[in-house]
Amino acid sequence: TGFTVANLWATSRLLVNYPEPYRSQILDYLFKPNFGASLHILKVEIGGDGQTTDGTEPSHMHYALDENYFRGYEWWLMKEAKKRNPNITLIGLPWSFPGWLGKGFDWPYVNLQLTAYYVVTWIVGAKRYHDLDIDYIGIWNERSYNANYIKILRKMLNSQGLQQVKIIASDNLWESISAAMLLDAELFKVVDVIGAHYPGTHSVKDARLTGKKLWSSEDFSTLNSDTGAGCWGRILNQNYVNGYMTSTIAWNLVASYYEQLPYGRCGLMTAQEPWSGHYVVESPVWVSAHTTQFTQPGWYYLKTVGHLEKGGSYVALTDGLGNLTIIIETMSHKHSKCIRPFLPYFNVSQQFATFVLKGSFSEIPELQVWYTKLGKTSERFLFKQLDSLWLLDSNGSFTLKLQEDELFTLTTLTTGRKGSYLLPPKSQHFPSTYKDDFNVDYPFFSEAPNFADQTGVFEYFTNMEDPGEHHFTLRQVLNQRPITWAADASNTISIIGDYNWTNLTIKCDVYIETPDTGGVFIAGRVNKGGILIRSARGIFFWIFANGSYRVTGDLAGWIIYALGRVEVIAKKWYTLTLTIKVAGRRKKT
Repeated sequence: TGFTVANLWATSRLLVNYPEPYRSQILDYLFKPNFGASLHILKVEIGGDGQTTDGTEPSHMHYALDENYFRGYEWWLMKEAKKRNPNITLIGLPWSFPGWLGKGFDWPYVNLQLTAYYVVTWIVGAKRYHDLDIDYIGIWNERSYNANYIKILRKMLNSQGLQQVKIIASDNLWESISAAMLLDAELFKVVDVIGAHYPGTHSVKDARLTGKKLWSSEDFSTLNSDTGAGCWGRILNQNYVNGYMTSTIAWNLVASYYEQLPYGRCGLMTAQEPWSGHYVVESPVWVSAHTTQFTQPGWYYLKTVGHLEKGGSYVALTDGLGNLTIIIETMSHKHSKCIRPFLPYFNVSQQFATFVLKGSFSEIPELQVWYTKLGKTSERFLFKQLDSLWLLDSNGSFTLKLQEDELFTLTTLTTGRKGSYLLPPKSQHFPSTYKDDFNVDYPFFSEAPNFADQTGVFEYFTNMEDPGEHHFTLRQVLNQRPITWAADASNTISIIGDYNWTNLTIKCDVYIETPDTGGVFIAGRVNKGGILIRSARGIFFWIFANGSYRVTGDLAGWIIYALGRVEVIAKKWYTLTLTIKVAGRRKKT
Protein backbone atom coordinates (compact mmCIF):
# COMPACT_ATOMS: atom_id res chain seq x y z
CA THR A 1 0.00 0.00 0.00
CA GLY A 2 0.90 3.62 -0.24
CA PHE A 3 -1.05 6.04 1.85
CA THR A 4 -2.27 9.39 2.74
CA VAL A 5 -0.48 12.21 1.53
CA ALA A 6 -0.55 15.65 0.47
CA ASN A 7 0.36 17.69 -2.52
CA LEU A 8 0.64 21.22 -3.66
CA TRP A 9 0.43 23.60 -6.44
CA ALA A 10 1.17 27.13 -5.43
CA THR A 11 -0.60 26.34 -2.15
CA SER A 12 2.36 26.57 0.26
CA ARG A 13 3.33 30.07 -0.83
CA LEU A 14 2.89 31.74 2.58
CA LEU A 15 4.36 28.88 4.64
CA VAL A 16 7.99 29.65 3.83
CA ASN A 17 8.01 33.04 5.50
CA TYR A 18 6.43 31.93 8.78
CA PRO A 19 8.67 32.88 11.72
CA GLU A 20 10.22 30.13 13.80
CA PRO A 21 9.29 28.22 15.90
CA TYR A 22 5.87 28.22 14.21
CA ARG A 23 7.10 27.16 10.78
CA SER A 24 8.81 24.07 12.22
CA GLN A 25 5.74 23.26 14.33
CA ILE A 26 3.51 23.30 11.23
CA LEU A 27 5.95 21.00 9.42
CA ASP A 28 6.01 18.65 12.43
CA TYR A 29 2.20 18.41 12.45
CA LEU A 30 2.35 17.41 8.79
CA PHE A 31 5.43 15.21 8.43
CA LYS A 32 6.84 14.11 11.79
CA PRO A 33 6.12 10.39 12.29
CA ASN A 34 3.76 9.55 15.19
CA PHE A 35 3.03 13.20 15.90
CA GLY A 36 0.26 14.53 13.65
CA ALA A 37 -0.73 13.73 10.07
CA SER A 38 2.50 11.68 9.76
CA LEU A 39 2.22 11.75 5.98
CA HIS A 40 3.65 8.89 3.91
CA ILE A 41 3.79 10.70 0.57
CA LEU A 42 4.56 14.24 -0.55
CA LYS A 43 3.57 15.07 -4.11
CA VAL A 44 4.87 18.34 -5.52
CA GLU A 45 4.30 20.38 -8.62
CA ILE A 46 7.19 20.60 -11.04
CA GLY A 47 6.95 24.36 -11.49
CA GLY A 48 6.27 25.34 -15.08
CA ASP A 49 5.85 29.13 -14.82
CA GLY A 50 2.07 28.92 -15.41
CA GLN A 51 -1.02 29.41 -13.25
CA THR A 52 -1.95 26.12 -11.61
CA THR A 53 -4.96 26.96 -9.34
CA ASP A 54 -3.77 29.44 -6.69
CA GLY A 55 -0.70 30.90 -8.35
CA THR A 56 2.31 30.21 -10.54
CA GLU A 57 5.37 28.22 -9.53
CA PRO A 58 8.73 28.94 -11.16
CA SER A 59 10.29 26.43 -13.54
CA HIS A 60 13.89 25.23 -13.11
CA MET A 61 14.29 26.18 -16.82
CA HIS A 62 12.59 29.47 -17.70
CA TYR A 63 14.47 29.52 -21.02
CA ALA A 64 16.13 26.89 -23.22
CA LEU A 65 19.67 27.34 -21.86
CA ASP A 66 18.66 28.19 -18.31
CA GLU A 67 18.92 25.79 -15.37
CA ASN A 68 18.42 26.71 -11.72
CA TYR A 69 17.47 24.27 -8.96
CA PHE A 70 16.95 26.82 -6.21
CA ARG A 71 13.77 28.57 -7.34
CA GLY A 72 10.45 28.44 -5.52
CA TYR A 73 9.78 26.55 -2.30
CA GLU A 74 9.23 22.92 -3.36
CA TRP A 75 12.90 21.92 -2.91
CA TRP A 76 12.83 23.35 0.60
CA LEU A 77 9.54 21.62 1.40
CA MET A 78 10.73 18.22 0.19
CA LYS A 79 13.90 18.56 2.30
CA GLU A 80 11.89 19.54 5.39
CA ALA A 81 9.62 16.52 4.86
CA LYS A 82 12.63 14.19 4.44
CA LYS A 83 14.31 15.68 7.51
CA ARG A 84 11.32 14.58 9.59
CA ASN A 85 10.57 11.32 7.79
CA PRO A 86 13.50 9.95 5.75
CA ASN A 87 11.16 7.27 4.33
CA ILE A 88 8.62 9.68 2.87
CA THR A 89 7.76 8.95 -0.78
CA LEU A 90 8.33 11.88 -3.17
CA ILE A 91 6.29 12.41 -6.35
CA GLY A 92 6.74 15.09 -9.03
CA LEU A 93 4.09 16.12 -11.56
CA PRO A 94 4.00 18.97 -14.10
CA TRP A 95 0.92 21.21 -14.47
CA SER A 96 2.28 23.84 -16.84
CA PHE A 97 5.52 23.91 -18.82
CA PRO A 98 7.80 26.82 -19.83
CA GLY A 99 6.80 28.24 -23.21
CA TRP A 100 10.01 27.37 -25.08
CA LEU A 101 9.18 23.64 -24.91
CA GLY A 102 6.13 24.24 -27.14
CA LYS A 103 7.99 25.80 -30.10
CA GLY A 104 5.16 28.29 -30.49
CA PHE A 105 2.35 25.87 -29.57
CA ASP A 106 0.49 25.66 -26.26
CA TRP A 107 1.32 21.93 -26.11
CA PRO A 108 4.06 19.96 -24.33
CA TYR A 109 4.18 17.09 -26.87
CA VAL A 110 5.62 19.01 -29.85
CA ASN A 111 9.09 17.56 -29.20
CA LEU A 112 8.72 14.47 -26.99
CA GLN A 113 12.47 14.11 -26.41
CA LEU A 114 12.77 17.73 -25.29
CA THR A 115 9.91 17.50 -22.79
CA ALA A 116 11.27 14.22 -21.40
CA TYR A 117 14.71 15.84 -21.11
CA TYR A 118 13.17 18.79 -19.23
CA VAL A 119 11.42 16.49 -16.71
CA VAL A 120 14.47 14.27 -16.25
CA THR A 121 16.70 17.31 -15.53
CA TRP A 122 14.33 18.17 -12.66
CA ILE A 123 14.75 14.66 -11.19
CA VAL A 124 18.53 14.73 -11.66
CA GLY A 125 18.71 18.26 -10.20
CA ALA A 126 16.70 17.17 -7.14
CA LYS A 127 19.41 14.59 -6.41
CA ARG A 128 22.45 16.62 -7.40
CA TYR A 129 21.60 19.86 -5.60
CA HIS A 130 19.36 18.68 -2.75
CA ASP A 131 20.13 14.96 -2.31
CA LEU A 132 16.44 14.20 -2.90
CA ASP A 133 15.44 10.90 -4.50
CA ILE A 134 12.23 11.31 -6.49
CA ASP A 135 10.26 8.04 -6.30
CA TYR A 136 7.47 8.62 -8.83
CA ILE A 137 7.04 10.93 -11.80
CA GLY A 138 3.75 11.93 -13.44
CA ILE A 139 2.88 12.97 -17.02
CA TRP A 140 0.67 16.11 -17.26
CA ASN A 141 -1.84 16.95 -14.57
CA GLU A 142 -5.48 16.40 -15.66
CA ARG A 143 -4.61 16.91 -19.33
CA SER A 144 -3.84 14.64 -22.29
CA TYR A 145 -1.17 12.00 -22.02
CA ASN A 146 0.87 10.86 -24.99
CA ALA A 147 1.77 7.14 -25.03
CA ASN A 148 4.96 7.71 -27.03
CA TYR A 149 6.04 10.41 -24.60
CA ILE A 150 5.60 8.01 -21.65
CA LYS A 151 7.78 5.42 -23.42
CA ILE A 152 10.46 7.99 -24.25
CA LEU A 153 10.40 9.27 -20.65
CA ARG A 154 11.02 5.71 -19.39
CA LYS A 155 13.96 5.22 -21.78
CA MET A 156 15.49 8.55 -20.81
CA LEU A 157 15.12 7.80 -17.09
CA ASN A 158 16.84 4.44 -17.61
CA SER A 159 19.66 6.02 -19.64
CA GLN A 160 20.34 8.34 -16.67
CA GLY A 161 20.50 5.41 -14.24
CA LEU A 162 17.07 6.29 -12.83
CA GLN A 163 15.49 2.83 -13.19
CA GLN A 164 14.15 3.14 -9.63
CA VAL A 165 11.97 6.16 -10.56
CA LYS A 166 8.50 4.81 -11.29
CA ILE A 167 5.95 6.30 -13.69
CA ILE A 168 2.39 7.17 -12.64
CA ALA A 169 -0.23 7.92 -15.31
CA SER A 170 -2.27 9.76 -16.16
CA ASP A 171 -3.49 11.87 -13.20
CA ASN A 172 -6.86 12.29 -14.87
CA LEU A 173 -9.62 9.67 -15.42
CA TRP A 174 -9.28 5.87 -15.21
CA GLU A 175 -10.74 5.12 -18.60
CA SER A 176 -8.43 6.17 -21.36
CA ILE A 177 -5.08 5.19 -19.84
CA SER A 178 -6.34 1.80 -18.56
CA ALA A 179 -7.75 0.76 -21.94
CA ALA A 180 -4.62 1.96 -23.75
CA MET A 181 -2.39 -0.09 -21.42
CA LEU A 182 -4.41 -3.26 -22.06
CA LEU A 183 -3.97 -2.76 -25.83
CA ASP A 184 -0.32 -1.64 -25.87
CA ALA A 185 2.17 -4.05 -24.28
CA GLU A 186 5.02 -1.53 -24.16
CA LEU A 187 2.86 1.14 -22.52
CA PHE A 188 1.62 -1.50 -20.07
CA LYS A 189 5.22 -2.29 -19.15
CA VAL A 190 6.35 1.30 -18.51
CA VAL A 191 3.39 2.53 -16.40
CA ASP A 192 3.86 1.39 -12.79
CA VAL A 193 0.82 3.02 -11.17
CA ILE A 194 -2.54 4.14 -12.58
CA GLY A 195 -3.50 7.37 -10.85
CA ALA A 196 -6.99 8.87 -11.15
CA HIS A 197 -8.36 12.13 -9.73
CA TYR A 198 -11.49 12.44 -7.57
CA PRO A 199 -12.64 8.87 -8.35
CA GLY A 200 -15.53 9.01 -5.86
CA THR A 201 -14.15 5.82 -4.21
CA HIS A 202 -14.66 3.76 -7.40
CA SER A 203 -12.29 2.44 -10.05
CA VAL A 204 -13.23 0.84 -13.40
CA LYS A 205 -12.94 -2.71 -14.69
CA ASP A 206 -10.14 -1.97 -17.20
CA ALA A 207 -8.02 -0.40 -14.47
CA ARG A 208 -8.47 -3.44 -12.22
CA LEU A 209 -7.76 -5.80 -15.14
CA THR A 210 -4.26 -4.33 -15.55
CA GLY A 211 -3.28 -5.70 -12.13
CA LYS A 212 -1.28 -2.47 -11.58
CA LYS A 213 -1.38 -0.44 -8.39
CA LEU A 214 -4.40 1.88 -8.43
CA TRP A 215 -4.13 5.22 -6.65
CA SER A 216 -6.42 8.13 -6.06
CA SER A 217 -3.59 10.45 -7.00
CA GLU A 218 -5.59 13.59 -6.17
CA ASP A 219 -8.60 13.77 -3.90
CA PHE A 220 -10.20 15.79 -1.06
CA SER A 221 -10.02 19.49 -2.19
CA THR A 222 -12.62 20.22 0.46
CA LEU A 223 -12.88 22.97 3.09
CA ASN A 224 -11.01 21.71 6.18
CA SER A 225 -14.05 21.89 8.49
CA ASP A 226 -15.39 18.78 10.23
CA THR A 227 -17.33 18.02 7.03
CA GLY A 228 -14.05 18.10 5.12
CA ALA A 229 -12.59 15.79 7.76
CA GLY A 230 -15.61 13.50 7.31
CA CYS A 231 -15.02 13.42 3.56
CA TRP A 232 -11.36 12.57 4.16
CA GLY A 233 -12.11 9.83 6.70
CA ARG A 234 -14.70 8.22 4.44
CA ILE A 235 -12.58 8.18 1.26
CA LEU A 236 -9.40 6.99 3.03
CA ASN A 237 -11.25 3.77 3.81
CA GLN A 238 -13.66 3.49 0.92
CA ASN A 239 -11.18 4.24 -1.86
CA TYR A 240 -9.86 0.79 -1.03
CA VAL A 241 -13.12 -0.92 0.01
CA ASN A 242 -14.97 0.15 -3.18
CA GLY A 243 -12.16 0.83 -5.63
CA TYR A 244 -9.05 -1.14 -4.53
CA MET A 245 -6.98 2.06 -4.38
CA THR A 246 -3.97 1.65 -2.11
CA SER A 247 -3.02 5.31 -1.92
CA THR A 248 -5.06 8.48 -1.54
CA ILE A 249 -3.40 11.84 -2.06
CA ALA A 250 -5.02 14.98 -0.66
CA TRP A 251 -4.98 18.29 -2.44
CA ASN A 252 -3.71 20.16 -0.63
CA LEU A 253 -1.11 19.77 2.07
CA VAL A 254 -1.58 23.03 3.95
CA ALA A 255 -3.74 26.05 3.16
CA SER A 256 -0.85 28.55 2.97
CA TYR A 257 -2.27 30.89 0.36
CA TYR A 258 -4.56 33.92 0.59
CA GLU A 259 -7.97 32.59 1.61
CA GLN A 260 -9.83 34.55 -1.08
CA LEU A 261 -8.00 32.65 -3.83
CA PRO A 262 -9.86 29.63 -5.28
CA TYR A 263 -10.45 26.72 -2.88
CA GLY A 264 -9.54 28.78 0.19
CA ARG A 265 -8.73 26.64 3.27
CA CYS A 266 -8.86 23.35 1.34
CA GLY A 267 -5.70 22.02 3.03
CA LEU A 268 -5.25 19.41 5.74
CA MET A 269 -4.43 22.35 8.05
CA THR A 270 -4.41 26.15 7.78
CA ALA A 271 -1.33 28.39 7.89
CA GLN A 272 -2.14 31.55 5.95
CA GLU A 273 -0.78 34.27 8.28
CA PRO A 274 3.02 34.40 8.31
CA TRP A 275 2.79 38.02 9.55
CA SER A 276 1.14 36.87 12.81
CA GLY A 277 2.46 33.30 13.16
CA HIS A 278 -1.12 32.06 13.63
CA TYR A 279 -2.03 28.61 12.31
CA VAL A 280 -4.76 26.02 12.94
CA VAL A 281 -4.29 22.26 13.19
CA GLU A 282 -7.59 21.32 11.53
CA SER A 283 -9.48 18.05 12.03
CA PRO A 284 -8.30 16.44 8.73
CA VAL A 285 -4.82 16.22 10.31
CA TRP A 286 -6.18 13.92 13.04
CA VAL A 287 -8.31 11.94 10.60
CA SER A 288 -5.12 11.28 8.61
CA ALA A 289 -3.39 10.09 11.78
CA HIS A 290 -5.93 7.28 12.21
CA THR A 291 -4.43 5.69 9.09
CA THR A 292 -0.92 7.08 8.75
CA GLN A 293 0.31 6.56 12.30
CA PHE A 294 -0.66 2.86 12.29
CA THR A 295 0.28 1.69 8.78
CA GLN A 296 3.19 2.22 6.40
CA PRO A 297 3.75 1.88 2.66
CA GLY A 298 4.49 -1.81 2.19
CA TRP A 299 1.76 -2.99 4.57
CA TYR A 300 -0.97 -5.18 3.03
CA TYR A 301 -4.73 -4.85 3.12
CA LEU A 302 -6.45 -8.02 4.32
CA LYS A 303 -9.19 -9.47 2.13
CA THR A 304 -11.62 -8.91 5.01
CA VAL A 305 -12.56 -5.29 4.34
CA GLY A 306 -16.02 -4.00 3.65
CA HIS A 307 -19.11 -2.02 4.54
CA LEU A 308 -20.85 -2.18 7.90
CA GLU A 309 -24.46 -3.30 8.06
CA LYS A 310 -25.88 0.07 9.12
CA GLY A 311 -23.45 2.29 7.21
CA GLY A 312 -19.75 3.02 7.37
CA SER A 313 -16.77 0.85 6.44
CA TYR A 314 -13.80 -0.98 7.86
CA VAL A 315 -10.34 -1.92 6.55
CA ALA A 316 -7.65 -4.09 8.10
CA LEU A 317 -3.95 -4.07 7.31
CA THR A 318 -0.87 -5.99 8.36
CA ASP A 319 2.88 -5.62 7.95
CA GLY A 320 3.13 -9.40 7.51
CA LEU A 321 5.17 -9.58 10.73
CA GLY A 322 2.27 -10.02 13.13
CA ASN A 323 1.09 -6.42 13.45
CA LEU A 324 -2.54 -5.60 12.73
CA THR A 325 -4.38 -2.30 12.26
CA ILE A 326 -8.17 -2.03 11.82
CA ILE A 327 -9.69 1.33 10.82
CA ILE A 328 -13.46 1.84 11.10
CA GLU A 329 -15.38 4.92 9.89
CA THR A 330 -19.08 5.73 10.20
CA MET A 331 -19.23 9.07 8.39
CA SER A 332 -22.77 10.23 7.67
CA HIS A 333 -23.79 11.48 4.22
CA LYS A 334 -24.51 14.98 5.53
CA HIS A 335 -21.13 15.35 7.24
CA SER A 336 -18.83 13.73 4.68
CA LYS A 337 -19.58 15.31 1.31
CA CYS A 338 -16.41 16.05 -0.63
CA ILE A 339 -16.31 18.96 -3.06
CA ARG A 340 -16.54 16.42 -5.92
CA PRO A 341 -17.88 14.11 -7.30
CA PHE A 342 -21.60 13.91 -6.44
CA LEU A 343 -22.22 11.62 -3.44
CA PRO A 344 -25.35 9.40 -3.73
CA TYR A 345 -27.39 9.28 -0.54
CA PHE A 346 -26.68 6.61 2.07
CA ASN A 347 -27.80 6.12 5.66
CA VAL A 348 -25.67 5.58 8.78
CA SER A 349 -27.19 4.72 12.16
CA GLN A 350 -26.11 3.38 15.54
CA GLN A 351 -24.94 -0.22 15.45
CA PHE A 352 -22.92 -2.87 17.27
CA ALA A 353 -20.10 -4.42 15.23
CA THR A 354 -18.39 -7.62 16.29
CA PHE A 355 -14.93 -8.48 15.00
CA VAL A 356 -13.24 -11.86 15.40
CA LEU A 357 -9.47 -12.27 15.03
CA LYS A 358 -8.55 -15.63 13.54
CA GLY A 359 -5.44 -17.50 12.46
CA SER A 360 -2.19 -15.93 13.66
CA PHE A 361 -4.14 -12.82 14.77
CA SER A 362 -6.06 -14.90 17.34
CA GLU A 363 -2.98 -14.76 19.57
CA ILE A 364 -2.95 -10.94 19.77
CA PRO A 365 -3.41 -10.16 23.49
CA GLU A 366 -4.22 -6.46 23.29
CA LEU A 367 -5.26 -3.75 20.81
CA GLN A 368 -4.65 -0.02 21.32
CA VAL A 369 -7.75 2.09 20.61
CA TRP A 370 -7.78 5.58 19.05
CA TYR A 371 -11.06 7.46 18.63
CA THR A 372 -12.45 10.49 16.81
CA LYS A 373 -15.98 11.89 16.92
CA LEU A 374 -16.70 14.73 14.51
CA GLY A 375 -19.58 17.18 14.84
CA LYS A 376 -21.08 18.99 17.83
CA THR A 377 -18.50 20.61 20.08
CA SER A 378 -19.97 19.02 23.22
CA GLU A 379 -19.36 15.47 21.92
CA ARG A 380 -16.34 16.14 19.74
CA PHE A 381 -13.08 14.23 20.18
CA LEU A 382 -10.10 14.32 17.84
CA PHE A 383 -7.68 11.37 17.89
CA LYS A 384 -8.17 10.45 21.54
CA GLN A 385 -6.59 7.34 22.99
CA LEU A 386 -9.12 5.15 24.79
CA ASP A 387 -8.50 2.18 27.10
CA SER A 388 -6.97 -0.70 25.20
CA LEU A 389 -8.92 -3.85 24.42
CA TRP A 390 -7.83 -7.10 26.15
CA LEU A 391 -8.60 -10.07 23.93
CA LEU A 392 -7.21 -13.14 25.71
CA ASP A 393 -10.41 -13.94 27.61
CA SER A 394 -12.70 -13.48 24.60
CA ASN A 395 -11.17 -15.82 21.99
CA GLY A 396 -10.05 -12.85 19.88
CA SER A 397 -13.56 -11.43 19.63
CA PHE A 398 -14.67 -7.89 20.50
CA THR A 399 -17.77 -5.76 19.94
CA LEU A 400 -17.84 -1.99 19.43
CA LYS A 401 -20.78 0.36 19.77
CA LEU A 402 -20.61 2.63 16.71
CA GLN A 403 -22.49 5.90 16.22
CA GLU A 404 -22.41 8.19 13.21
CA ASP A 405 -19.41 10.41 12.33
CA GLU A 406 -16.90 8.33 14.28
CA LEU A 407 -13.49 6.86 13.54
CA PHE A 408 -11.86 4.01 15.43
CA THR A 409 -8.36 2.67 14.93
CA LEU A 410 -7.57 -0.63 16.69
CA THR A 411 -3.93 -1.60 16.44
CA THR A 412 -1.11 -3.67 17.86
CA LEU A 413 1.21 -0.68 17.44
CA THR A 414 1.93 1.25 20.64
CA THR A 415 3.70 4.18 18.93
CA GLY A 416 0.61 6.36 18.28
CA ARG A 417 0.75 9.83 19.73
CA LYS A 418 -1.24 13.04 19.56
CA GLY A 419 1.52 15.59 19.26
CA SER A 420 0.98 19.13 20.49
CA TYR A 421 2.64 22.50 20.92
CA LEU A 422 1.59 25.57 22.85
CA LEU A 423 -1.09 27.54 21.01
CA PRO A 424 0.34 29.78 18.28
CA PRO A 425 -0.18 33.57 18.35
CA LYS A 426 -3.67 34.99 17.76
CA SER A 427 -4.92 35.66 14.24
CA GLN A 428 -4.20 39.15 12.87
CA HIS A 429 -4.96 41.00 9.65
CA PHE A 430 -2.18 41.70 7.16
CA PRO A 431 -0.27 44.75 8.51
CA SER A 432 -1.98 47.95 7.39
CA THR A 433 1.40 49.55 6.63
CA TYR A 434 3.78 47.35 4.68
CA LYS A 435 6.90 47.99 2.66
CA ASP A 436 9.68 45.97 1.06
CA ASP A 437 12.82 47.33 -0.62
CA PHE A 438 14.02 43.82 -1.61
CA ASN A 439 17.44 44.59 -0.11
CA VAL A 440 18.48 40.96 0.34
CA ASP A 441 22.01 40.10 -0.72
CA TYR A 442 21.69 36.31 -0.74
CA PRO A 443 17.98 35.47 -0.56
CA PHE A 444 17.14 32.01 0.78
CA PHE A 445 14.05 31.91 -1.49
CA SER A 446 13.80 33.29 -5.01
CA GLU A 447 10.47 34.99 -4.25
CA ALA A 448 9.85 37.95 -1.96
CA PRO A 449 7.72 37.23 1.13
CA ASN A 450 3.91 37.50 0.86
CA PHE A 451 3.89 38.13 -2.89
CA ALA A 452 1.75 35.51 -4.64
CA ASP A 453 2.43 35.43 -8.38
CA GLN A 454 -0.75 34.86 -10.42
CA THR A 455 0.63 35.22 -13.95
CA GLY A 456 4.34 35.41 -14.68
CA VAL A 457 7.16 34.85 -12.22
CA PHE A 458 8.62 37.56 -9.98
CA GLU A 459 12.10 36.92 -8.55
CA TYR A 460 14.71 38.76 -6.54
CA PHE A 461 17.14 40.35 -9.01
CA THR A 462 20.41 42.08 -8.19
CA ASN A 463 20.81 44.91 -10.67
CA MET A 464 24.60 45.13 -11.11
CA GLU A 465 24.36 48.25 -13.28
CA ASP A 466 22.76 50.29 -10.50
CA PRO A 467 24.85 50.66 -7.35
CA GLY A 468 22.23 53.04 -5.91
CA GLU A 469 18.79 52.51 -4.41
CA HIS A 470 17.69 50.15 -7.20
CA HIS A 471 20.54 47.68 -6.83
CA PHE A 472 18.17 45.11 -5.25
CA THR A 473 14.89 44.63 -7.10
CA LEU A 474 11.99 42.28 -7.76
CA ARG A 475 11.83 41.38 -11.45
CA GLN A 476 9.28 39.62 -13.64
CA VAL A 477 11.47 37.13 -15.52
CA LEU A 478 9.30 35.40 -18.15
CA ASN A 479 9.75 36.52 -21.75
CA GLN A 480 7.03 34.31 -23.29
CA ARG A 481 3.71 32.78 -22.33
CA PRO A 482 4.07 29.33 -20.73
CA ILE A 483 2.35 26.16 -21.95
CA THR A 484 -0.65 26.84 -19.80
CA TRP A 485 -2.68 24.58 -17.53
CA ALA A 486 -5.27 27.26 -16.66
CA ALA A 487 -6.26 30.55 -18.27
CA ASP A 488 -3.25 32.70 -17.37
CA ALA A 489 -3.82 36.43 -17.81
CA SER A 490 -2.33 38.37 -20.73
CA ASN A 491 -0.49 40.61 -18.27
CA THR A 492 1.82 39.42 -15.51
CA ILE A 493 0.61 40.07 -11.96
CA SER A 494 1.57 39.27 -8.38
CA ILE A 495 -0.77 39.97 -5.45
CA ILE A 496 -0.07 40.92 -1.84
CA GLY A 497 -1.98 42.31 1.14
CA ASP A 498 -5.53 42.21 2.47
CA TYR A 499 -8.52 41.46 0.25
CA ASN A 500 -10.77 43.73 2.34
CA TRP A 501 -8.76 46.93 1.99
CA THR A 502 -10.80 49.66 0.30
CA ASN A 503 -9.09 52.97 1.18
CA LEU A 504 -5.41 52.60 0.43
CA THR A 505 -2.29 54.10 -1.10
CA ILE A 506 0.13 52.00 -3.14
CA LYS A 507 3.54 53.37 -3.99
CA CYS A 508 6.13 51.54 -6.05
CA ASP A 509 9.31 52.24 -8.01
CA VAL A 510 8.99 50.68 -11.46
CA TYR A 511 11.25 50.07 -14.45
CA ILE A 512 10.11 49.06 -17.95
CA GLU A 513 12.66 46.84 -19.69
CA THR A 514 11.09 46.55 -23.17
CA PRO A 515 11.27 49.68 -25.40
CA ASP A 516 8.11 50.85 -27.26
CA THR A 517 5.81 47.94 -26.37
CA GLY A 518 6.65 47.52 -22.66
CA GLY A 519 4.53 48.69 -19.75
CA VAL A 520 3.95 48.32 -16.03
CA PHE A 521 1.07 48.78 -13.59
CA ILE A 522 0.26 48.91 -9.90
CA ALA A 523 -3.23 48.10 -8.64
CA GLY A 524 -5.50 47.98 -5.62
CA ARG A 525 -8.80 46.29 -4.71
CA VAL A 526 -7.96 43.37 -7.02
CA ASN A 527 -10.94 41.06 -6.53
CA LYS A 528 -9.73 37.64 -7.66
CA GLY A 529 -6.77 35.46 -8.56
CA GLY A 530 -5.79 31.88 -9.23
CA ILE A 531 -7.53 30.17 -12.15
CA LEU A 532 -9.89 33.22 -12.33
CA ILE A 533 -7.09 35.79 -12.75
CA ARG A 534 -7.97 36.69 -16.37
CA SER A 535 -11.21 38.32 -15.23
CA ALA A 536 -9.76 40.19 -12.23
CA ARG A 537 -11.32 43.61 -11.54
CA GLY A 538 -9.90 46.42 -9.41
CA ILE A 539 -8.22 49.78 -9.94
CA PHE A 540 -5.17 49.46 -12.23
CA PHE A 541 -2.74 52.33 -12.97
CA TRP A 542 -0.56 51.69 -16.02
CA ILE A 543 2.32 53.48 -17.74
CA PHE A 544 3.73 52.44 -21.10
CA ALA A 545 7.09 52.91 -22.81
CA ASN A 546 5.31 54.55 -25.77
CA GLY A 547 4.59 57.58 -23.58
CA SER A 548 1.02 56.89 -22.45
CA TYR A 549 -0.76 56.15 -19.18
CA ARG A 550 -4.08 54.52 -18.36
CA VAL A 551 -6.34 53.83 -15.38
CA THR A 552 -8.53 50.75 -15.85
CA GLY A 553 -11.08 48.82 -13.83
CA ASP A 554 -9.73 45.43 -14.84
CA LEU A 555 -6.52 43.54 -15.51
CA ALA A 556 -7.47 42.89 -19.14
CA GLY A 557 -7.73 46.65 -19.74
CA TRP A 558 -11.26 46.74 -21.20
CA ILE A 559 -12.76 49.12 -18.62
CA ILE A 560 -10.99 52.45 -19.07
CA TYR A 561 -11.42 55.19 -16.44
CA ALA A 562 -8.72 57.58 -17.71
CA LEU A 563 -5.96 57.76 -20.30
CA GLY A 564 -3.48 60.25 -21.67
CA ARG A 565 0.09 61.07 -22.62
CA VAL A 566 2.97 61.13 -20.16
CA GLU A 567 6.74 61.43 -20.50
CA VAL A 568 7.75 57.83 -19.96
CA ILE A 569 10.46 55.80 -21.67
CA ALA A 570 11.88 52.34 -21.14
CA LYS A 571 15.03 51.65 -19.10
CA LYS A 572 14.39 54.40 -16.56
CA TRP A 573 13.06 54.27 -12.99
CA TYR A 574 9.78 55.98 -12.12
CA THR A 575 7.76 56.14 -8.91
CA LEU A 576 4.07 55.35 -9.28
CA THR A 577 1.55 56.25 -6.58
CA LEU A 578 -2.07 55.17 -6.58
CA THR A 579 -4.50 56.39 -3.91
CA ILE A 580 -7.94 54.79 -3.80
CA LYS A 581 -10.74 56.26 -1.66
CA VAL A 582 -14.41 55.55 -1.25
CA ALA A 583 -16.28 58.71 -2.29
CA GLY A 584 -20.02 58.40 -1.85
CA ARG A 585 -21.09 55.47 -3.99
CA ARG A 586 -18.62 56.12 -6.78
CA LYS A 587 -15.14 54.60 -6.78
CA LYS A 588 -12.76 57.48 -7.25
CA THR A 589 -9.07 57.27 -8.12
